[in-house]
Amino acid sequence: MKKGKAYTLNYRRKREGKTDYRSRLRLLSSGQLRLVLRRRLNNFSAQLVKYEDKGDKVVSSAYTRDLIKFGWKSHRGNLPSAYLLGLLCGLRAKKKGFNSAIIDLGLVRIVKGSSFFAVIKGLLDADLKIPVSEDVLPSDERISGKHIQEYASKLKGKESYNKQFSQYLKLGLKPEELVKHFEEVKNKIIKDGGK
Repeated sequence: MKKGKAYTLNYRRKREGKTDYRSRLRLLSSGQLRLVLRRRLNNFSAQLVKYEDKGDKVVSSAYTRDLIKFGWKSHRGNLPSAYLLGLLCGLRAKKKGFNSAIIDLGLVRIVKGSSFFAVIKGLLDADLKIPVSEDVLPSDERISGKHIQEYASKLKGKESYNKQFSQYLKLGLKPEELVKHFEEVKNKIIKDGGK
């Protein structure tokens, strides 16, 4: 550790690589709600956060484990589940009277067409206003899980099929029917209105 009168110790969260305070200050100074997207090992979370003097306040949130209530049987860390999470969070936010937000991805590296942008596409489809370029959003085919379905069809009959899609099969979902399952769950979420 450095010693001396001129040395200033950085904040703990900056030292640990958890917070970019410059970026956070820019987001907070906008005065808008922040859409905080985070990914854990097999789950996503989307929260609309409002800054207050006492600290941040979550005004609306959704997690991919909430999709189980709507009958989601697929993996909760893929593009289709990310889109459904965004749709669910957007509908919940609209119900509470929130119409717009700005994106707060934290320290995540921005990759065009990634699952984070699938969440944002879901929020946009729920009619939330979020400033984002259309170029970075994934295609509708990828959002519906068509790429997973095609991959499963190629592996069908091979030994690696059961290993690769064991969780799908365990929950009673054939990966070749993922697009159909996605549409069913999407319609349930829209019909339910994000409760």
